[in-house]
Amino acid sequence: MIKTAFLGGLLFFMISTVISAQETSLEELPGLRERAVMMRISSRIVEQNQQITWNSENSRVTLSGRPVGLKLVGTNLVVAVQFTPFIRRNTQPFLVAQGEIWINIPNEGIRYHTTIQTIPLEFNEQIYFFPLGSMELEDEAFIEIQLVLEPHSTERQRSEDRQSRRRGSIGPP
Repeated sequence: MIKTAFLGGLLFFMISTVISAQETSLEELPGLRERAVMMRISSRIVEQNQQITWNSENSRVTLSGRPVGLKLVGTNLVVAVQFTPFIRRNTQPFLVAQGEIWINIPNEGIRYHTTIQTIPLEFNEQIYFFPLGSMELEDEAFIEIQLVLEPHSTERQRSEDRQSRRRGSIGPP
C-alpha cells in the first residue's frame, strides 16, 4: 500500500518525454518507403482517482527490426521503453515491447524492474502497454502507453488526400 501511495504522488511530477527512432531517410534508400511503418504512440499517466494528469502523443516512421524508444523522467522515477516492430511477408506482424523502470523509494533506495513482451498484432490495431501499474486495479495509479502500427504508405496517402482537398478543383483530375 505504501508503494501505491508513493507511486500516485510520484507520477504527478513527470517532467519530460523523449521519443526516438533510428532515423533513416526514406528518400535516401530506394525501397524503404514501401517497407516503412508509422508508429503512433499515446502515453498518459492516470492517478488513483482515474484522473489523467499527463498526456502525450507522438508519431514516428520506422522499419521492421528498428526500435522506437520512449523515455519518461520524473523526480524519483525513470521509465524507458522500446517498441520494435517485425513485419515479414506471409507471417503475422508482431511487436517486441521492452520496458525498464527505476524508482527511488525514500528510505529504501532504488528499485529496478524490467519487462519484455512479444505481442502479435494487425495493422491499425490498438495495442496497450502498461510499464507501471495496471488499469485493472482501480485504486492504483498507472502509466498507459497506447500504440498503433500502420503501413507508412497509409500515412503518405492521407497526406496526399489532405493536399488534394486543400487544392480543391485546382490541379489534374
